[in-house]
Amino acid sequence: MTDSTGFDFARLSARERYKILIGTVIPRPIAWVTTRDAAGRANAAPYSFFNCLSADPAIVALGIEFRPDGAPKDTARNIRDTGCFTVNIVSDALAEAMNVTATPFGAGVDELEKAGLATAPGLAVSAPRILAAPAALECRLHSFLAISASREIVLGEVVYAHIRSDAVDERLHVDPAVIDALGRMGGQGYARTRERFDLPTMSVAQFEGGAPPPHPRRGN
Repeated sequence: MTDSTGFDFARLSARERYKILIGTVIPRPIAWVTTRDAAGRANAAPYSFFNCLSADPAIVALGIEFRPDGAPKDTARNIRDTGCFTVNIVSDALAEAMNVTATPFGAGVDELEKAGLATAPGLAVSAPRILAAPAALECRLHSFLAISASREIVLGEVVYAHIRSDAVDERLHVDPAVIDALGRMGGQGYARTRERFDLPTMSVAQFEGGAPPPHPRRGN
């Protein structure tokens, strides 16, 4: 048994809680969110407080911080104004372009243009998708959850998905090697998803029958 250091979150500042969470909940998937504002201008920004929460209905969640002055970020404002957004998956090849769109440009600046990214119109929503992304999920706004003065949660229902043709088969199995997604670590760290393994879940009968436990099977 290894030693552990305890932290009472009630005694920590928001910044201290943030540092512990981003250092332990790893790797986190990255939502590269594209939206349009009320005037039709495109916006893109990456968020790693993100995951899928349900398949029926298909719900994804974004955690979006407010600006230091308490104003909403462009992404959250655009989602409120238009009722939709698109989550693009970041592949390793798109890491530098994604990082450009993380630059805190002023309101109305087209981060997609700055990063040299081509887009296509959404088919089910007005938000564009990034053509180079290996997958994109078009989402309609489900709801906002106001949880504090520093962050709000956006729930979106996925209504249309775009996946690279060579990454998905007729059984709807998606090849992670083709998606080649990045994950977010603590601080400025990122992780690739190229080292994987399979570990089958045992049935109760297998466990109670004394069957040898399955061992990890390395992937590509």
